[in-house]
Formats: sequence, structure tokens, C-alpha cells
Amino acid sequence: MSQSPQNTLVMKFGGTSVGSVEAMTQVVRIIQQARSEWRNLVVVASALNGVTNLLLDTAVRSSKGDRKAYLPAAQELQARHDELTDALITDPARGALLKDEIAELVADFSSRCQAMAVLGEATPRALDAVAGLGERMSVRVLSVALDSAGIPAAFVEATELIVTDHHFQAAHPDLAATTAKTRARLLPLLDRGLVVVTTGFIGATPEGVPTTLGRGGSDYSAALLGAALPADDVWIWTDVDGVMTADPRLVPDARTIPELSYREVSELAYYGAKVLHPKTIRPVIEAGIRLRVCNTFNPSHPGTRLVAEMPSSDRVVKAVTAIRGLQLITIEGRGMLGVPGVAARTFSAVAATGTSVPLITQASSEQSICFAVPSESTRAVLAALNAAFAQEIASRDIDRIWASDEVVIISVVGSGMRNTPGVAGRVFNALGEKCVNVIAIAQGSSEVSISLIVDAADTRAAVQALHEQVVRPT
Repeated sequence: MSQSPQNTLVMKFGGTSVGSVEAMTQVVRIIQQARSEWRNLVVVASALNGVTNLLLDTAVRSSKGDRKAYLPAAQELQARHDELTDALITDPARGALLKDEIAELVADFSSRCQAMAVLGEATPRALDAVAGLGERMSVRVLSVALDSAGIPAAFVEATELIVTDHHFQAAHPDLAATTAKTRARLLPLLDRGLVVVTTGFIGATPEGVPTTLGRGGSDYSAALLGAALPADDVWIWTDVDGVMTADPRLVPDARTIPELSYREVSELAYYGAKVLHPKTIRPVIEAGIRLRVCNTFNPSHPGTRLVAEMPSSDRVVKAVTAIRGLQLITIEGRGMLGVPGVAARTFSAVAATGTSVPLITQASSEQSICFAVPSESTRAVLAALNAAFAQEIASRDIDRIWASDEVVIISVVGSGMRNTPGVAGRVFNALGEKCVNVIAIAQGSSEVSISLIVDAADTRAAVQALHEQVVRPT
């Protein structure tokens, strides 16, 4: 087998980067430039923007009895990929062959939707098979587009590379098996001078059954493949100039952060920054690979570099983020005081619903526990908790279990917070001046972030106040 490659770059392009003729043309240019600078290139491509939602929404509608839901969806899928083919593929024969390949995948989608309509259900395994079709289409188009531009390329579906468990819709990769399969399959192609184009987001069980890594998992795919090869760099191409100091939709003067530590970007990804998938960081850290976030539509911009550790900086707080669409669940009662196991039982019940909890806070008096959950999970979580604590509720040891109206988690992030006194005071002063009420507070032991919960109506005011008064200018 070939030896470990040197001078290797993995680039991931998101849905907006490949979602139109103009965007994919730009991607071809970027790859052409990178090929002149790197010996080995692996390109991870997402589905065209909006396609994965279309696939899954149609599958769910089919499972609920809509036997014709797939018809307009199939037409849209074929039309969007045909448009790219017509514009980017110069050889009519290659273009016709590519359209036929897309048509086969569209027919697969149609058949699966019809089966779901007959059965009246869409299992997680069936949904994963449908969800990955968008990536399988896009890599075929991009690969042939590269060939047409004089860049020898080959596509490989990640079901041949990334080995996962059977946890459909959010599968966990087997890193050792993934490394072995990736190297065996990709190194010979790289040795031949080919640009490898592969699917993001999807993998397969050891038996070859398609799985997905969870929504947004294409970033994770790129990191896994980068670690497996190993690559020197992993570049995530998106539609913004790197990681921003805040969401520019909330803060028009938000700026790109030139450098972030892995710990800082992990916190930002976890607490709502959409540039990177939260799981992306771990394989990169463990493999010692450089990571960069850049803009497909502004490729000359340096973007954001991710580094292991940051030198001391005058920017104590680097960014402020917001996670919307949450509700705060509270369990309260005087009978909880000193009773062991309440927290364990609480989160066991929550875990049984499959709900992730992004923030937890508990009163020092032990008379209440508060935690945030996605709004769509609130009903299931309340039912599970009422069942788990039915006896305590009946005996009035627990007074009530209830959910707030919609809330938002606001987080300020920066590694300089660890050694700087008074940051929390500045945060609350800034919010107080804008009359933003803080409902709950949490700070991790790493002291890289402070998170607080505010009413959803105060989101914009809170983010703007913190960006203006706490995130220092570069």
C-alpha cells in the first residue's frame, strides 16, 4: 500500500458553495488554484443547498400517506443537477452520461418514497438512505466538472471510507476502521495524481448499510478523512469570511476573527456558531492538523485559522453567540433538599427521550434544577420527568415541573477570560444598561465561556450590547 501522503489538503465545500452554476464554477477555480500548490487534494462536497431538507421532508410526507409527494421533488432534483451539468460539462456525451447517473439516483429516491407511503413509516435507517442521496448527486457533478476543466478527478462515496456504528441519523465513526479503509481506497488515487471528490455527511456500517453523521456532518467528514490520511491542512469553505465575532444578521459590524484556539472554536461551535460542526474539532486536534475556515465567494480573504493554543492577547472576549429555539425546564420543590440522586434521575429521564441539554444550572439550596432543551423536545421531556417523579409530585416533595416560554442561550467566548478578573461584571453591566433580564447563568470550569439565558425577545439587544461593550475591537 502507498505510504502516508505528504503535502495533502482536504477541502470541504458546503451546500451554498456548490448550489448554483456560479458557485460551482467558483469551486472549480478554487480547486484549480489549490492543485497548483498542493500535491494531493481531497474534496468533500455537501448536497446542493436545500436538497437534504427537500429529500427528508418529502420522505416524511410520503410516510404519512402522501403517495405523490415525491413527484415534484424528483423533478426539482433532476432539474437542478441538469442545470449544473448543462453549464459545466463541455462534452455532450459525458453530460448525457452524468444526467443518466443522476436520474438513477432520483429514481432510487422515488422508489424509496413510494415504499414509505405503502408501509406508512420512515425508519431512521430508511431516512439515512434518502438523506445521503443529495451528496451522492453533487459529487458526481463536481467530479465531472473538474474533469471538463482539465483537472483529473474521481469521485468516491464515503460509504467506502467512513465506517460507523448502527446509530442511524447520528452515527458514530470507528476511527481505526475508517483510517484503514480511507488509506486503502484513496492513497492509490492520489498517487495517480487525481483530485478525489467524496461525499460529506454519510458513512456506512461494517456491513455496508448507509448511515449519516448527523445534520451538518460534512465538516466532520472532512476532519475524519483529514485525520485518516493524514492531511497537513483541512479547509472548510463556507459563505462567510471565517468565524465572526457575532452573527452578522444580528450585528452588522461583526468582524472576522483571524485566529482562534481549538478550545475557543469548540465553545463557539457548541454554543451556536454555524461555521463549524461541533464534532469537527476533535479529529483535527488529535491528529495535529491545521484547520482553516474560508469563504468560497471571497477566496482571497485569509479567513480564520484554528491553532492549538493562543498567545496572550488584548482581546479577552472574542465572540458572542446565540442559540435560539430553546425552553427552560425547571424542577423545584422543598423536598429535594439533601435528597441524593435527583439530578441523576432527572437527566436519565431526559436522556431516554433522546434530547441534548446545552445548559444546566442548579440553585445552591438544592431546591431547584434548571436546564435548557430544544423547544420541539419540551413536551416529551416534561412527560418523561412527570413519570419519573410521579411519587415525589404526589407527596409534594417536588412542587412542580414546568417549562418557560422560548428562551435563548447567549455565550461570550475567549480564552483570555481565564486570567482576567471582572469579565462577568462587564457582561452583566452591558446587559443591565439595555434592560435585558438574565434568567439563568452558567460558566464552565475551563473559564473559556460564560453562558446565560435571556428571553427570546431580548436576543438582538443582548448580542448587540455584548458585542459593543465586551468584545474588544481588533
